[in-house]
Amino acid sequence: MDPIVVEARRGGVVEARHRVHAVAVENGAVVAEAGDAALVAFMRSSSKPLQAIPAARARTDLDDRDLAIASASHLADDAQLAAVRALLGKVPAQEDELECGPEGHPPSRLKHNCSGKHAGMLALCRAHGWRSEGYRLEGHRAQREMLAIHAEAAEVKEDEIPTGVDGCGVVTFALPLERMAHAFSRLAGLEGGDRVAAAMRAHPDLIRGPKASDTILMKSLLGWIAKGGAEGLLCAAGDGLGIALKAEDGSGRGLGPAAATFLGRLGRALPELEVVPIENSRGEPVGEIRSAG
Repeated sequence: MDPIVVEARRGGVVEARHRVHAVAVENGAVVAEAGDAALVAFMRSSSKPLQAIPAARARTDLDDRDLAIASASHLADDAQLAAVRALLGKVPAQEDELECGPEGHPPSRLKHNCSGKHAGMLALCRAHGWRSEGYRLEGHRAQREMLAIHAEAAEVKEDEIPTGVDGCGVVTFALPLERMAHAFSRLAGLEGGDRVAAAMRAHPDLIRGPKASDTILMKSLLGWIAKGGAEGLLCAAGDGLGIALKAEDGSGRGLGPAAATFLGRLGRALPELEVVPIENSRGEPVGEIRSAG
C-alpha cells in the first residue's frame, strides 16, 4: 500500500503534500502498513521511553512523574520544569551537570526539551556508581545501556543498530520502522518498561504538551502510549499493537492526521488528530492539514 498523503490547504488550494510511511506490529508480525515498513530512520526523541527503562530498573525511588519527564520532549512550562527539578533532586545532581545545551530565554540547560532524559541518565549513573562526566558520549556505560535496551526491545543484535549523535548530544539509534513498532509493542512488557508506560499514561501532558500529537493520542486512546521524534517520527503502542510513522520529508506537522488515518484503518478512531488547523499570526483559521484520503 502507498504511503499516507497529508495535504496542507489554504483557501482551498493545496500548498504542500507530505508522504508518511506507517507500520503496525502485533505479536511480532506486521498487521498493517502504508509505504515502506523497512524504511530505516533514527528514532531521535521517540527513543526516550526506552532510554528511561534502565533508570527505572536501577532506581525504585523514581515515581511516575520522574519517569514521565525522563521520557519527555517538554516545552519548559512550569509543571514540566518542576518535574525536571524534582528528578534532579532525587539523582542527586545540579543543573550544570546536564550535558544538553541551553535553551529558552534566558537560556538554561533545564529548559532544553531533553533535560528530563538527561536527568534520567544521571540517575542511572548515580545508581551504579559510574562517573557522570561524559555520560552522553558513545562508549560511556550509560550509552552502552541505551544501546542494549534498544536491542532488547527491538529484538535485534546491538551491532546491527546504526548510531549517530542526537540534537542534545547523546547517542541516537536507527532502526527500520517495523522494528520501532515492534519495540514499542513490547515496551510495557519489559522489566521496568511497565513503570515507564504507566508513568506516560499518568502524565501525558508532561510528555510534550496539549497541542502535540503524542500527548493528544495518549489522552484520546485509553491505555496507549506515544512519543514523537525529530524529523517527522511518531511511535505509539496500545492494545497489543505497536505503530511507527515517518514523514518522508522530515516534517512533523502531518503526523497527527496520518496517525488518525492509519489507526482508523485499524479500528481506532482518533478524531482529535484528523485535522490540524492552520492559523495566522492573529490566531485566525486560514487553512488546515488533513489526510488526502
